[in-house]
Amino acid sequence: MPLDPPGRTDEPSRSGLPRVLLVAAVAVVALAVGGVLVARAQHLGPFELGPQETNPFAERPQYADPDSRTAQAARQAEADGRAEEAAAFAELVEVPQGIWLTPEERPPGDVGGYVQSVVTAADEAGRVPLLVVYGIPDRDCTGGYSSGGLDAETYVPWVQEIATAAAGYDAAVVLEPDALASAVDCDRRAERVDLLARAVDVLVEAGVTTYIDGGHSGWVAPRQVAALLREVGVADVRGFATNVSNYQTDPAEVAYAEKVSELVGGAHYVVDSGRNGVGSGDEWCNPPGQSLGQRPGYVDDGTGLDAFLWIKPPGESDGECNGGPPAGEFWPQRAAELLAAR
Repeated sequence: MPLDPPGRTDEPSRSGLPRVLLVAAVAVVALAVGGVLVARAQHLGPFELGPQETNPFAERPQYADPDSRTAQAARQAEADGRAEEAAAFAELVEVPQGIWLTPEERPPGDVGGYVQSVVTAADEAGRVPLLVVYGIPDRDCTGGYSSGGLDAETYVPWVQEIATAAAGYDAAVVLEPDALASAVDCDRRAERVDLLARAVDVLVEAGVTTYIDGGHSGWVAPRQVAALLREVGVADVRGFATNVSNYQTDPAEVAYAEKVSELVGGAHYVVDSGRNGVGSGDEWCNPPGQSLGQRPGYVDDGTGLDAFLWIKPPGESDGECNGGPPAGEFWPQRAAELLAAR
């Protein structure tokens, strides 16, 4: 039999394949494995992270509502010829703030259309809106200034309407400020846990990034809040929110939230910094001498903190206390004082 010429490379391998084909097969496998690793690292394709697994405020800038009460006050001041006041309020308008959804203002049958208009406008602007769901039965049962809410039968369908409208959009929800922290004091624990757990299920099913309210550092102990958060399903959502509508300092809130986060398995959290530039003692309802806190923005510092946010619009009253108008109404004097004290 004649000998093969020198340099020939198609000698059968032990596997029965020509060596060149075996090398090519190995290369293809290597490329495929490399592609999977890259996709996993960059969260592409089947490895894309879900809405509860990413920081929404790092993905897009936050949306500032052009029709907020603050914006309306700025336009009214300008129409009345109060130019300096109008300019001051307009500065607040540019800062993204929470868009509160209450059944008194956005009842069942209406709230879905309103949310759809907000998320659509935000999406067209390439921004993420922050929606605050505030309609739990016997709402504000400890303070009383924002009392109201829906009945137990209507509540979850109302949340479902919100979730359905927000589904498919980049939006974030803070779920029911004060509801868990006040549940024990108001003897509402069983009902609140049940309703909030069902609301969590609805929001998760719709793919809406959710933070459950977790009180603040001057109220309920971390271990007690953590137990309530676990019961309502914090493990299924992005995390929890602290200091909503309150005045505790950033360091106090982050320390508190880190304790809560550790107790609930490392959940992420957001902190309301809208009016905590000075910090407050025991008084929570329009305490005097306050200042705006740091502006909203996402955080990436290795902790559980996703962002500092202005969840409560700073210019809106806490209630009819210390000279304020009803809760949620824009209070020009208060807004001016907060701006001046920066």
